[in-house]
Amino acid sequence: MADLTIIILTFNEEIHISRVLESIRPIAQKVIVVDSHSTDHTVEIAQNLGAQILQNPFINQARQFQWAMDNTGIETAWVMRMDADEYLTAGLIDEIQSRLSTLDPAISGITLKRRVHFMGKWIKHGGAYPVKLLRIWRNGHAVIEQRWMDEHMVLIRGEMTEFRNDFIDENLNNLTWWVNKHNHYATREAVELLNQKYHFMNQVASPGIGIFTKQASQKKWVKKNLYSKMPLFVRSFFYFLFRFWLKFGFLDGRKGLMWHFLQGFWYRFLVDAKMYQIIWLSKKHNKSLAAVIREEFNLSIDQY
Repeated sequence: MADLTIIILTFNEEIHISRVLESIRPIAQKVIVVDSHSTDHTVEIAQNLGAQILQNPFINQARQFQWAMDNTGIETAWVMRMDADEYLTAGLIDEIQSRLSTLDPAISGITLKRRVHFMGKWIKHGGAYPVKLLRIWRNGHAVIEQRWMDEHMVLIRGEMTEFRNDFIDENLNNLTWWVNKHNHYATREAVELLNQKYHFMNQVASPGIGIFTKQASQKKWVKKNLYSKMPLFVRSFFYFLFRFWLKFGFLDGRKGLMWHFLQGFWYRFLVDAKMYQIIWLSKKHNKSLAAVIREEFNLSIDQY
């Protein structure tokens, strides 16, 4: 067992919580589940499997995770972030067990490769693999970027290394659930993109922002300097073509077509549609963007 605390955020995750907790059992000295007042059996299952449970109202992922790091009294040398619908491969479990305690003191962060499974299929192409994320860090050496969507862990001291093996992101809910989830994500992404352009939120940056993963830095640059400058709606079309043809997403077969179309076109088009609607409602009713977001989308941006 590693000198490691693992933090998991949950809301109604009874379909996943046993799998992730059983997966991390061999490596986690302590597991902290920060729950947003689930109405199913998530908390009961997690307690029975030995997790420490805390409750905190949910505003967004970034706020919730930073709250977890600041308020749970973590005492282990290392901290790890996991989502409830993820689990570790056997190779990654072995690698964490064998390597974590032997790393050079200069190393403060570890990037892991995420492998997405959709309807039981590993999505290997279209830029979906490998996505490299900072998921393990020395206690106190990282913060989470404060954004409404697409937040990243940021190393504030030390250097990064990369482990060879993967963890798996496999959501077991049905497609209706997936669409509803991404509908909510699209609202938050629209707010984030509008705020980057119009600066209507008093959004406070994480203290001591430091090192992003190379992949995250590249993604941010492309999003800011290329994607955001393209016309609404047109950019989602070209993004899908880029992923499906130039990045060989078509090699993922029928399920891959579903994934790349929904995640790479439908979702991005929906974000643009919500951005367009917010701006249109603002002009129509002579209200600020922030007022429209609060009233029409019920987002508590004043708390941010």
